[in-house]
Amino acid sequence: MKLMVNGEAHEVAATTLAELLTALDYEGDWLATAVNSDLVHKAKRAEFQLSEGDRIEILSPMQGG
Repeated sequence: MKLMVNGEAHEVAATTLAELLTALDYEGDWLATAVNSDLVHKAKRAEFQLSEGDRIEILSPMQGG
């Protein structure tokens, strides 16, 4: 399926948000995820079904000073 992840096109076999994160090597409890501008809580990722053309944003915290 074709998806946009952080503004880049990806062709993936993943059907859920959790599968996508694993396929793209994202891990950690501090990730924030949104699909089509809607926040998806960590507890919902395993059941959240993706659709062709979805726009996914994956954010991780950064330290600054």
